[in-house]
Amino acid sequence: MPVPTIEWEGGVDGRIRLIDQTLLPVEFKQIYCEDVESVWQAIRQLNVRGAPAIGCAAALGTVLGIQHSTAESFQDDLKKTTDYLATSRPTAVNLFWALDRMKRAAEADARRSLDELKEILLGEAKAIIEEDRAMCRRIGAHGATLIHDGATALTHCNAGGLATADYGTALACFFAAKEQGKTISVYADETRPLLQGSRLTAWELMQDGIDVTIICDSMAAQVMKEGRIDLVVVGADRIAANGDAANKIGTYGLAVLARHHGIPFYVAAPSSTFDLSLADGSAIPIEERPGDEITCGFGRRTAPLGVNTYNPAFDVTPAELIAAIITERGIIRPVNAANVAVMMG
Repeated sequence: MPVPTIEWEGGVDGRIRLIDQTLLPVEFKQIYCEDVESVWQAIRQLNVRGAPAIGCAAALGTVLGIQHSTAESFQDDLKKTTDYLATSRPTAVNLFWALDRMKRAAEADARRSLDELKEILLGEAKAIIEEDRAMCRRIGAHGATLIHDGATALTHCNAGGLATADYGTALACFFAAKEQGKTISVYADETRPLLQGSRLTAWELMQDGIDVTIICDSMAAQVMKEGRIDLVVVGADRIAANGDAANKIGTYGLAVLARHHGIPFYVAAPSSTFDLSLADGSAIPIEERPGDEITCGFGRRTAPLGVNTYNPAFDVTPAELIAAIITERGIIRPVNAANVAVMMG
């Protein structure tokens, strides 16, 4: 990434600086969040997106929420802040994981002074970001072992540096393979309705000099049938205990197509994306977004005014369709509850 996707600027009384992903690839712009409300809006409006990046934003947003707390109001402010940020988006478990971690950090040092508590929470948020960067690098190293020299991969949505603190999850596998000297090429689904594949993934891969070809989502079956794809690698927003994985809408269809055409389908995600409290993917909450993202995307009407819409932002791919899950701890293969439990400890 030219600059970090999200970072903290200043001391405890500082602010969040992040890349506005809604403007890419036409305009590269950084925006600032100086209060909790602006962080909530940035997450909800997809200025910052991708499960790990959302978690990072939530952690830093927690710091903003207690900046002006007094000793008497600190606990109430912390609860109000984390409860509020938790309502921004429902599917990405990293959001709730990061908020829980921030609350635990405060509880562990509850007897410290107010100034110390604020410093502790800022340090915890920064640690979450640094750990995410390291996890992404390890995911890339593990994932690159599944990519042979000359391979062509297909990916969906955006699971690169823009979706994380650095390097990405699915795209990390491609970046690492290239760094190892392998020649690779990538087909990127445009990813309707918000075009994260064509706007963001293609931009990131081109920045790194990786050969990338954009296709419409509906072209994936034909591209596979023509023998152009060797493997599929996608990210995830929540993975259940049995390996069922929620990712951007359209991912499930790709997994079905890949199985039909004998193409390995891989999911790349950090351990923070696993939700072991859910036995399977049927309990993963699926966010439904406004219909105007379909009918009037990017300000241009493409459907009749008043038409009904259904706009789920995610779908769930069953574990049996996933050849392997690539994590920072190693590769889970075959994907089942027993192997997930072993890898996740």
